[in-house]
Amino acid sequence: MGEINFSIARHNMVEQQIRPWDVLDQRVLNLIDHAPREDYVPQRFRSLAYVDMNIPIGHGQVMMAPRLEARLLQELAIRASDNILEIGTGTGYMSSLLAALGRHVYSVEILADLEIAARNKLAAHEMANVTVEGGDGARGWEHHAPYDVILITGSLPLLPDSFKRSLAVGGRLIAIVGRSPIMEVKLIQRLDDDSWTEASLFETDLPPLINALQPDRFVF
Repeated sequence: MGEINFSIARHNMVEQQIRPWDVLDQRVLNLIDHAPREDYVPQRFRSLAYVDMNIPIGHGQVMMAPRLEARLLQELAIRASDNILEIGTGTGYMSSLLAALGRHVYSVEILADLEIAARNKLAAHEMANVTVEGGDGARGWEHHAPYDVILITGSLPLLPDSFKRSLAVGGRLIAIVGRSPIMEVKLIQRLDDDSWTEASLFETDLPPLINALQPDRFVF
């Protein structure tokens, strides 16, 4: 088998997977068309970097399918002045996309091996406006709040209120809420100190965030 031309594979992914899934924001399309996703995929799956699938990254976690990554980026409508919180760094690829669009990304990873690998990858690509922090962000991460954008990259049975309250006024939050096999991608925007809007965008299925908040169980 010949060597994969990743540039062509990347362009085909944009045209055949991402654009047909209602991703029409040209900034997002251009960014993904030039971002070397293959450098962030685990080595054993490098040949699958541009395939429409979730890629395992260990510990039961996955790298989201490319079209889902692109759709979430578009829905967040990131501005160059935005401070961004990402819960779940994973491989660092999504962190790099967020950083290319916003001012600064604070990305939180609970798994030490993923944290170290992602930090090294981002440094190798000179992504100076990403701060990768080790810790458990499943209930919130207020260290650098308020945030203009929050993206939670694993699913949650319940969304803790702390995330909504960490948004700046006008800030946007995307969370994937529910249980497998049907989860809702929710977009929440803060209107003022005490009010938010919430919209359900589409359904998907993604592994849960480690230590995600669980619903109270009835005790009889």
